Amino acid sequence: MSHTRFVQRNRQTDEIISELLINIPEMTIRDRPHTTRRRYCDREREKGEKLLMKDYFAEIPTYDERTFRVRFRMRRPLFLRIVAAVTANDVYFQQRRNCTGRKGLSPLQKCTAAMRVLAYGTSADAQDEYLRISETVTRNALTNFVEGVISCFGQEYLRKPNQNDLARLLHVGEERGFPGMIGSIDCMHWQWKNCPSAWAGQYAGRSVLTTIVLEAIASYDPWIWHAFFGTPGSCNDINVLHRSPIFDDVLSGRAPNVSYTMNGRDYNMAYYLTDGIYPSWAAFVKSINAPQLRKHKLFAKQQEAVRKDVERAFGVLQARFALLRHPCLVWDKEMMGKIMNACIIIHNMIVEDERDTYLHYYDPSEFLTNEDDEHVQFSMERIADLSRYMTNRAQLRNRETHITLKNDLIEHVWQNRSIDE
Repeated sequence: MSHTRFVQRNRQTDEIISELLINIPEMTIRDRPHTTRRRYCDREREKGEKLLMKDYFAEIPTYDERTFRVRFRMRRPLFLRIVAAVTANDVYFQQRRNCTGRKGLSPLQKCTAAMRVLAYGTSADAQDEYLRISETVTRNALTNFVEGVISCFGQEYLRKPNQNDLARLLHVGEERGFPGMIGSIDCMHWQWKNCPSAWAGQYAGRSVLTTIVLEAIASYDPWIWHAFFGTPGSCNDINVLHRSPIFDDVLSGRAPNVSYTMNGRDYNMAYYLTDGIYPSWAAFVKSINAPQLRKHKLFAKQQEAVRKDVERAFGVLQARFALLRHPCLVWDKEMMGKIMNACIIIHNMIVEDERDTYLHYYDPSEFLTNEDDEHVQFSMERIADLSRYMTNRAQLRNRETHITLKNDLIEHVWQNRSIDE
């Protein structure tokens, strides 16, 4: 390149830079980033609150109920109920004035920011432009929101089945061809991206990704009745089962007494549908690998169809809360557990709120009768001695009972088959 052409190109570049600088307002010494870092940004949070109220919470909002349901994963009255509960429970969400008399962020802004992170799985700073809320405040709002949901609703929506629930589950199980069945059990992995390097070997499974396991029991709703989260991803379903408190009530004698008759035999223990990895216990019913007989093929087909309830529950849970579908960026394992439990609680609240819209809706009050009172009873007695504990353990893990129950179910399904099958 000649010297003359080089000089001309430099002059053109200088002219373009000069034009750009003319359009940029003159910066003061305080605003220059290389001189002093600006520590405060006036986001005009009042505008964010007005826009949020206008879009979703006004008398005639910009977006209708359907759009609200899609973006908040629930109907408006349920979200307002959650906001009111966590606001009354935690002073963090209450709107207060600072020393200058200016109002802070509203409870709707903080709860909406936390809900958007859970629902869309976005980063904390993604809420800044719309809600006018900083990245740090969004993270704090998420932490306080999940803790508030667990504190306010955990006892009600993350519980074991009560008498009404158990009567309904047994009725639905019998209608679907499995008397005594109260749900299906399986495990789900949540990838932990920021797992400490020293723990990577413990939390990495066959996929080489560091994960944490969730063990859950779900019904047809899909309501999640049991959630045990925190086992390292290197463990399989059997290892998780041995650590889980799922059968503590059965072993201690506090489990409900469920009695039913099938194929001429009496049983006094409810059971769950599982896949092939689970052990052959009296509380589990597995499918049949490579069935050959027609009755075995029919049983395997129906068992696998009904067992998909828990798989569907996992799918719905991840669809509602994209944060559980993406690799988790949280550093604290305990915080991951709180997020998981809060998502399950909100999931169950949505199920309860929208259950009447389901195609197959069962009113719990319809199934609790005097006859159910005799067969579905709860015992809160403490374990008497070690021998009683060992007896309950032997009954729970009885392989012969498992085989007998499975054979009776095969005959029951075959006798109640439809003409087409």
